[in-house]
Amino acid sequence: MKSTLIGLALASASAFSLAIAADPPARDAKPMANDAKTTKHDTKTTDAKTAQGTHDRHVTAIDQPNNQVDIDLAAAARSALVGDESLSTAAKNVTLIAADGEVILRGTVSSSQDKARVEKIVGGVAGVKHVANHIDIVAR
Repeated sequence: MKSTLIGLALASASAFSLAIAADPPARDAKPMANDAKTTKHDTKTTDAKTAQGTHDRHVTAIDQPNNQVDIDLAAAARSALVGDESLSTAAKNVTLIAADGEVILRGTVSSSQDKARVEKIVGGVAGVKHVANHIDIVAR
């Protein structure tokens, strides 16, 4: 009887372990409300909050929404920056995140002229409704 119970316990533990191993964590898991380090934003609500500037000081390139409209807007903004010969290399390489017509700019440039020029160029891209310019000026 004792060996039967031990055998059942081991079989149950093995089955449970296999079930857990076979069920990987969901990739689209929503971030917890108190998880300040979460960088993946999969919901339209979260994208809208980011676009409205609620969290725009802490966004990174990984926060770029994965829908075609936002990807195209980010690509058009990047293309406009790269195509402007008056900008420094640092200004052409600032981080930009586009969501629902809002573009957040982050990074460093060496002059206030570059910072203002990047904002003006991105603001002139078709589809951009608002630019949140969080570019820092660092003397080089």
